[in-house]
Amino acid sequence: MATVRIVFAGTPEPAVPSLERLIASARHEVVAVVTRPDAMAGRGRKVVRSPIGALADEHGIEVLTPDRPSDPDFVARLTELAPDCAPVVAYGALLPRTVLDIPEHGWINLHFSLLPAWRGAAPVQAAIGAGDDMTGASAFGLDEGMDTGPVYGVVTERIRDTDTAGGLLGRLSDSGAVLLESVLDGIEEGALTAVPQSGDGVSYAPKVTVDAARVRWDRSADAVDRHIRSVTPAPGAWTTIGDLRVKLGPVVRTDESLEPGQISVTKAGMLVGTATTAVRLDRVQPQGKKQMAALDWARGARLDAEVRAQ
Repeated sequence: MATVRIVFAGTPEPAVPSLERLIASARHEVVAVVTRPDAMAGRGRKVVRSPIGALADEHGIEVLTPDRPSDPDFVARLTELAPDCAPVVAYGALLPRTVLDIPEHGWINLHFSLLPAWRGAAPVQAAIGAGDDMTGASAFGLDEGMDTGPVYGVVTERIRDTDTAGGLLGRLSDSGAVLLESVLDGIEEGALTAVPQSGDGVSYAPKVTVDAARVRWDRSADAVDRHIRSVTPAPGAWTTIGDLRVKLGPVVRTDESLEPGQISVTKAGMLVGTATTAVRLDRVQPQGKKQMAALDWARGARLDAEVRAQ
C-alpha cells in the first residue's frame, strides 16, 4: 500500500491527538505541519511554540508558520511538498483558494460540533452554554466559507451535567482523532462521498471574549451553571465582589433562596443568588492570587453584609 503524503494544519492542544495518530500511522507520512507563528505566553512572556509545532519538532517534521496563509513563500513551499491530503484541526486562520487547491484530495477539517450546528471558533463552549444534550465532531471538506463544506463523517458525544468546556473538548479531541484518520483512509480509498450540509439548524459560535465570560446573576441558576462550565478553563468565568474581580470555578446548584448577586457565607459554603435559586461557589481566584476554596477566601476577606456579586 502506497504511503499517503500529509501536511497537517493545527495549533492548540486539542489538535495534538489527531497529529499523534497520523504520525503513528504506517499509512501516512506527515511531511510538514502548518501552525500559527510562535507567540508570547506565560508570566515571563517567553516566545513559545504552539503544541502542534512542538510535537512536530519532537518528530523532526518540518514546521511552517506563515503570518498569513496567502504568503507567497508559504504557497510555494506547500506546492513543493505536494501533499496528497491536508487534515486540519483548529488551525486558526482561513485558507485562501490558492492554498485549498494544492492537495489532490483537498483539506479535511475536524470541527468539534455536529455541523451545521455551532460553526465558528468556540463550538464546545456554545453547546454547553446553550444546554445542548448532545454534541460531537464532524470531518468535512474545507472550502472558503466558515465551516460550510460537505461532511464525510461524524462522531457523537453526550454532554454531561458536570462537563466543562475543557473536559468535553478533551473527549472530543480523542474520538475526533479516530474519526479523522478513518475519514482520510476512506477518502484515499475512494470509498467515501461527502454529504452537503443542511440549510436547517445552522448556528454560530464566535470566540468567547473575556467580557462575555462575566457571570450574569440575573439569569437562572441553570444558566449560570452552564455559562461558568462553558468558559472553564478559558477564558474563565468571573464576577466582581465589591471592588474585587474574582474568577470562578464550576458551581453547585442549591435550593436556597437569595436575591440575584446576594452573597451568603455560612458553614455550608459561600452562596450567591441568581434569578431562581442560589448556587454554591467551589473554587475562586481573586485577581493577582492563586485559586483557593471559596469559603476559605470569603472568611478571610470578611465581606461586608451588603456586598453583592455583579
